[in-house]
Amino acid sequence: MLASAELVRDFVNTYDVEADADELGTPAELALWLRERALTGPGDRATDDDLALAVALREGLRAALRRDAEPPELPVLPLRVTVGRGPELVPVGEGVAAGLARIAAAVAGGGWDRLKVCAEETCGRAFVDLSRNRSRSWCSMRVCGNRTKTRAYRARKQGSRPRPGSNTDTV
Repeated sequence: MLASAELVRDFVNTYDVEADADELGTPAELALWLRERALTGPGDRATDDDLALAVALREGLRAALRRDAEPPELPVLPLRVTVGRGPELVPVGEGVAAGLARIAAAVAGGGWDRLKVCAEETCGRAFVDLSRNRSRSWCSMRVCGNRTKTRAYRARKQGSRPRPGSNTDTV
């Protein structure tokens, strides 16, 4: 269950919003990332279209994790629904598109309710919330939580002092 959530988290985090760094910058990097996670075979190569599909899937998942009111449509991937012990999404075929379909199927594999995107506006990292009541807001309390709380503290402190040059003595 959590393995599925961790796969989705790792995929979403291939783009670091804060650093503007993309692990999937080229088709070769995408193919390697999928191969390292046994989502594709050793001979599978990615194309520019596959890379565009991966980016669309990643950003669609990020928007869904942020619980955006209207997340973008996710790309069409080779999946079918099977019914055994219950409905299950199963990737169809081989290659990069099927590897991406395995990531999309992982969304239904369990743990989605524990996946979140960091509440710190400059971050955007996905994380698995393992807290008992699922109330965690930041990927890291030491970094992102501290930034948010410090910003709120400074805003409160500025709001309690008169601004320089303002006339507080009215007659």
